[in-house]
Parts: sequence; C-alpha cells; structure tokens
Amino acid sequence: MMKNVHGSTVDWLGEAIVAGRYAVGVAMPPEPLLCAELGVSRTVVRESIKSLVAKGLVHTGPKVGTHVLPAEQWNWFDPDVIAWQSKIGLGADFLRDLQELRRVVEPAAVKLAAERAVAQDIQEIESAFAGMKQAVEHGGDYVSFDLRFHQGLLRASRNRLLVQMSKALSALLRTSFEISTSRKNGPASSLQMHRDVLDAVIARSPTKAEKAILKLIDGASSDIEKVLGSRKRLPKLSQPPVRLKAA
Repeated sequence: MMKNVHGSTVDWLGEAIVAGRYAVGVAMPPEPLLCAELGVSRTVVRESIKSLVAKGLVHTGPKVGTHVLPAEQWNWFDPDVIAWQSKIGLGADFLRDLQELRRVVEPAAVKLAAERAVAQDIQEIESAFAGMKQAVEHGGDYVSFDLRFHQGLLRASRNRLLVQMSKALSALLRTSFEISTSRKNGPASSLQMHRDVLDAVIARSPTKAEKAILKLIDGASSDIEKVLGSRKRLPKLSQPPVRLKAA
C-alpha cells in the first residue's frame, strides 16, 4: 500500500538523515526550502519533523531550528529507523548488537512462555512452525513465518513489556532471519531447533526452553559471522522476504 504525502515525506527526510545528508548538530534547511525541495506544504513538513522528533532523529526549538541528533540517541526500536538504516546498509557492529540483544531478551521470554503459555499461544506458534515447515519442504515465504514464531514466543511470555517489545523487534529480527535464510540449507537445518523450543514450551520446561532458544540464537550468530566474513551483500528490509524454492 502506498504511503500518503506525510508518510512519504517522513521517509524521505528520515532516509536523508540516516544517510548523513544532514550533518549532526547542523541546522537542517528551514521549512520554506524543504517545502520547495519536496513539493509539499508547510503543514506536511512541520508534521513530518514532529514524527522525526518522536523517533529521536532530530531536535527542534524556537529560534534554533531543527538539528540532527547523534545516532546513539535515535530510537533503534522504531521499525522506520531500522528500515531507513537497512537501505543505507547494516554494519557488522549493528548486527552483533542485535544478536547480543536477542541473547538477553529471548531466553528470558521463552522461560516465561514455558510457564505461562495458554492454548491459544501454543496454537499460534504451532501454526507459524507449520508455515516454516511448509516453506522448507515445498517452497515459499519462510522468513515471515519465522517472525511469527518468535513473536508468538514473546507474546506467550504474558509480560506486557515483552509483548510490546515483540512489535519493536520485528524489523531487527527479520534482518537476522533473512541472513540465516540466505545460507545454504539454513532454514532446513534450523527447523528442528525451532521444534525443540516449541516442544520445551509445550512440556512446561523453562530450563529446556532456554537451552533450546540459546542454541538457535547461537546458530544465527554463526550464520551472521559467516556472511559478514564473505562480504556478501546484506538483505534490505525494503525488499519482500526471500522465498525458498521447492526442494
């Protein structure tokens, strides 16, 4: 679905900031110049700047204009910020930060899921796993089902903050899953590891669930390091997920 004028303007400005076309600490062009350059109204520019403020990319104030903030202050849990960075390119440090974050968050969430998951949670995760298995055996969109699987685990923790984090982590996790999927036999080899996680949750075994998810995360980390070492082009979130071919 095409974005409206406001959404397109936010995207244009956000990508420009992330790409470094506006220097940190230096005033961005004033509203009239941005209006002329983008062909939009002052209202659209003003509202778009507000969106960028909310995402932590810029600071604005009377008589000081709008200034780009350092990347350390950007909201890296915002899917738009991740998408803009992906178009520019995700660096090795960023991907390693992601894997460290997963190692902190997911094992704790899965342990809670093994204690708290209800029938609906299990059904949703089972459905996601079935989609992954279907893609491996007959071709199709593996990554989207992989995302649903991990989002389902976080929701099954029944912790409101972790559930909210599942939405924020989606764009980050997709990057990791795209890389693993690009590895030869990557999805097929990780399928059983996903099954082990789910079986441990069903069995109400927090210890086994934690051990299984750590094995899965460490496998993804290994895939990322191999891709980084090969200097292959990293996936871009602006593109549809790669579809597996039928075996």
